[in-house]
Amino acid sequence: MELVYPPVIAFAKTMFRALDLRIEVDGAEHIPREGGAVLASNHVSYLDFIFCGLAAQPAKRLVRFMAKSSVFDHKVSGPLMRGMRHIPVDRDAGAASFRAATNALKGGEVVGVFPEATISESFTVKELKSGAARLARTAKVPLIPMAVWGPHRLWTKGHKKELTKRHVPVLIKVGQAIELPKGVSPDALTATLKERLSSLLDAVQRAYPDKPAGPEDRWWLPAHLGGTAPLPEAAAV
Repeated sequence: MELVYPPVIAFAKTMFRALDLRIEVDGAEHIPREGGAVLASNHVSYLDFIFCGLAAQPAKRLVRFMAKSSVFDHKVSGPLMRGMRHIPVDRDAGAASFRAATNALKGGEVVGVFPEATISESFTVKELKSGAARLARTAKVPLIPMAVWGPHRLWTKGHKKELTKRHVPVLIKVGQAIELPKGVSPDALTATLKERLSSLLDAVQRAYPDKPAGPEDRWWLPAHLGGTAPLPEAAAV
């Protein structure tokens, strides 16, 4: 029985309404209503998992996210993460995390992965780890790309947390599953995933209804769209 996840979702939705967040989900029909799937998203904020999980609600699915093990050690977030059956990732013992995620997928779960492994400070898609593609291939489940844009204005790396900011638009776009033909390497599949994520992210960035309020507010836009976020090369350094 799911004793923790549903109340957490209800609380999150209540907060969304209180803050009047303007959330739009496009492409939710690409998330299967049953069976395992890897949901691979870009990563722009500390809140991405909340909104990525929201995209699976129309399919009545609960997403089990892979998250760094330190989150599970926290006295508040730890019990919640374990109660929601998310999957801890210990970078010094990655094989165990991979096995746990594979077992969840084979058991019919949707597993959420941020293949950039960390927040992109350039707000473009960073180089990806191959884990998402390897998981989908090993478990023989769909690899579904998705992009989220907007939560970084509430809480992201290197900027002040503004969790009470109101009326912020959040756009979520889910793409079609990536084909996993036999003989194609995980690296090649990861390159395809990066292309799909970049295309989805560009679409939601260009469709985003808000504009910066002034020069100092341009920080949340990538450089190629006139923002002051660092270029990918500088962000990587």
